[in-house]
Amino acid sequence: MTQSHTPAPAGATPYADLNGVLHQLVSRAKALLGDNFVGAYLQGSFAVGDADEQSDVDFLIVTARDVSLAEQPALQAMHAELFKLASPWAQHLEGSYAPAAVIRRWSTQPRDPVDEPRAPGWADPGMADMPARAYPFLYLNNGADHLVRSEHDNSQVVRWCLREKGIALAGPQPGELVDAVTPEALRTEIRTLFRRVTTLWLGGTIPIDANWLQAFIVTQYCRMLHSLETGTVTSKKAASAWAKGRLDPKWSGLIDRSWTIGRSNLATKLAPADPEDVIQTLAFVRYAVKWEAMAGAASKGAHGASRSRWQDAGGRTRGGQAAPSPIRPGGRGRRG
Repeated sequence: MTQSHTPAPAGATPYADLNGVLHQLVSRAKALLGDNFVGAYLQGSFAVGDADEQSDVDFLIVTARDVSLAEQPALQAMHAELFKLASPWAQHLEGSYAPAAVIRRWSTQPRDPVDEPRAPGWADPGMADMPARAYPFLYLNNGADHLVRSEHDNSQVVRWCLREKGIALAGPQPGELVDAVTPEALRTEIRTLFRRVTTLWLGGTIPIDANWLQAFIVTQYCRMLHSLETGTVTSKKAASAWAKGRLDPKWSGLIDRSWTIGRSNLATKLAPADPEDVIQTLAFVRYAVKWEAMAGAASKGAHGASRSRWQDAGGRTRGGQAAPSPIRPGGRGRRG
């Protein structure tokens, strides 16, 4: 494997200030990890597209082996120091230290770091207290200054983004480190997420009491539905545009308002959510459930049968609702 351990390039992102923060992250992590350092990468919005000043900075540092308990104090101190930098970007780094053997392909084995076994009742601090199911990376949450064990980035979505769109800041190209994620593998993970968060939102487990949360939910469903249809991952902006062109037009206003809130300042994001938009958001979730069920039914049936049941020649039902395109078995659906 050929490696090029150069610092983060000056043009890694359109923001010089952020590039400076990334340079410090990469050069200091490389110095601390030594021969355990394999590479550093951007994934998420800065890789997939449409990142702006409001975006998280999703990074992944690949290591030859997991970061040992002896190595962790120095990394913790480094991240605490980075967090104190004057640049606002320093407070919005989010990412993980991933062992090369684990990030290569999805598996539930190994389940725990050798020297950090998790207790039976362990709750994932980066995944809303979800129980253990796969390997936990050392993870830095957006807005945090210390690393925790979390499965947050041990996902097919992250692997797809890293391999297909990832930006190498140092080390080999990501395609050398990550096996291809098939469309069906990606859809399987998205379906699991879809059902879990739908139970969360429709069950009223978490009150939708702030603008940012209301907007996040709408955008989240736009992205999940897009991935279920295409077997790919796209940006929040692109998924919102896709949804406006693909779903019932009556949701366009809600999608636009949610996108605007997501690009707003912190005060607007933290303000109480509009009660009517909360009602509409929950209605949108219920609509998405039906749409996903229709897409699943269409993907299992013949193309002709699916069209005769759901679509007219223009691709819409008589009620104006965009019907899901059949997805070819083992292939991709129509790209939005």
